[in-house]
Amino acid sequence: MLKLIFALLLVANAALYAYGEGYLGQFSGNEHEPGRLQKQQNADKLQLISASKAESAVAALAPPPPVPRDEPATVACVEVGNFALDEARKFENRLAPLELGDRQQRRNVAEQEVSSYIVHIPPQASRAAAEKKADELRELGVTNFFILNDSSPLKWGISLGVFRSEAAAQAQLAALVKQGVQTARVAPRYTSSKQVYFQFRDISEDAKTRIAKITAKFPEQETRSCSSAR
Repeated sequence: MLKLIFALLLVANAALYAYGEGYLGQFSGNEHEPGRLQKQQNADKLQLISASKAESAVAALAPPPPVPRDEPATVACVEVGNFALDEARKFENRLAPLELGDRQQRRNVAEQEVSSYIVHIPPQASRAAAEKKADELRELGVTNFFILNDSSPLKWGISLGVFRSEAAAQAQLAALVKQGVQTARVAPRYTSSKQVYFQFRDISEDAKTRIAKITAKFPEQETRSCSSAR
């Protein structure tokens, strides 16, 4: 009986020793040496490295940062004009394919432009003074005139002719001087007109080039920066 007990204790001790040394395989997902080391590949080549070397290795494996793309250069503001209304419509139609949206703005402005030139004697102090000057003109043989009695700045002056060009007005003045009229003058006459100009803000160099090509078809118009605008 004692021999049997002794034999059982010996087997149990041997089993515990084998379990502790890992000879009985994996239990509960854990393995023990030396079996685990024997299963590793090239275990003899493993070496410990410092934290700084590990960080350098990870950084070397990281993908390179994306290369930033160059943004197209923009022009702050360009202005084209002044257009008469009919020319503005033609210009606007040619701009349509560019699809500039709110980067294109149309501006209307009232302008005073010269419509003709008047040869005149400056305003007199009163109607009576104007009549006296008219009598002097008749004595010189000048008959083509009339007294201005409207509310214009030339009221009580005397008109000696209205001409479409300054050259024609100057020619009339020279003829009057030969007749002895010494106080006549040439002055422009103005009328109000509506003109249009276009502003292009935050456009690319390519858009600026295309606008310039369109503007070239309207040779009387100028292109300028908005800093020099009205």
